[in-house]
Amino acid sequence: MATPPPSKRARTDSSSHDNKTNGSSSTLPPLSLSILGIEPFDEFIKEVADFVHYHIANRPQIDGNIEVEAKIGILRDVSSNSRLNLPILVETILRPDWVQGQVKFESNMSMRQHKHFNGLLNDLVASSPCPPIVYKHHYLHDSFYPEADGHSGKIRVTRDEKAENQVVECVRKLKLGDLNIFSPKHRADWRITVNLEVTVPHPIGSSTFTRRKDRLSYTHEEFNIDLSQVHTGPGADPLHELEVEIARPALLLALAEKRNDPTASDLDKSGFDELIRAFVNNARILVKNADGGEWQ
Repeated sequence: MATPPPSKRARTDSSSHDNKTNGSSSTLPPLSLSILGIEPFDEFIKEVADFVHYHIANRPQIDGNIEVEAKIGILRDVSSNSRLNLPILVETILRPDWVQGQVKFESNMSMRQHKHFNGLLNDLVASSPCPPIVYKHHYLHDSFYPEADGHSGKIRVTRDEKAENQVVECVRKLKLGDLNIFSPKHRADWRITVNLEVTVPHPIGSSTFTRRKDRLSYTHEEFNIDLSQVHTGPGADPLHELEVEIARPALLLALAEKRNDPTASDLDKSGFDELIRAFVNNARILVKNADGGEWQ
């Protein structure tokens, strides 16, 4: 038989009595975060942080920069090509093994949405928040080459059209993992991708594919938000893409190393999850504001 909790001793302090007798019954008094006085850790943030940390810790042991980005788009059912429809009410992370073969992600959005986000982000720049948002306009040209060693990957050479086509990047990108997030209350979903970008020599021979990117880049604190118009060739409609990316790979790696370090302080251990929390919040804000128009 369960033992009932001991009877509580009546409070005798005058402040407690005054609060009860003088306070309005319709006024909520200050509440504790929980019965333990703490707020439970956000499972969504922890799942994303664990996912990113796992791929950082288990990445191939070759020199390169970790790229963590969240693209805004639509999750579609492969069989019907319509937007995914699940019996859930709020934002949900989809299990990676369930997604394979059933769901595809499309990052292209409508021109109307592009203009909507362009106006929203420009207004933020003009309002001069503290710290401020730094804006840059890039005209980039990407050329893709097959790998010389016979691997199925591609090498991307990026040139800056505003700097006399100077090469700014020559990389081989290795995708480490995807995490898809379904947002049924909004017109857009999102996908987190972890990549390893490896700097390589400029390839020899001819490129197999080219594209031009007209990119508006907004930097705030530790994040870049890129709004891009991508042109893939004559006669092809441009693609419109929006993504948020962690700006400093070196900081990301340093914080990841401290996350489970028993010799690190609690503040240092929590740095990685706080970075991911802000990253997720930025992606969520963009998804929420996708309601300014139809996605596609």
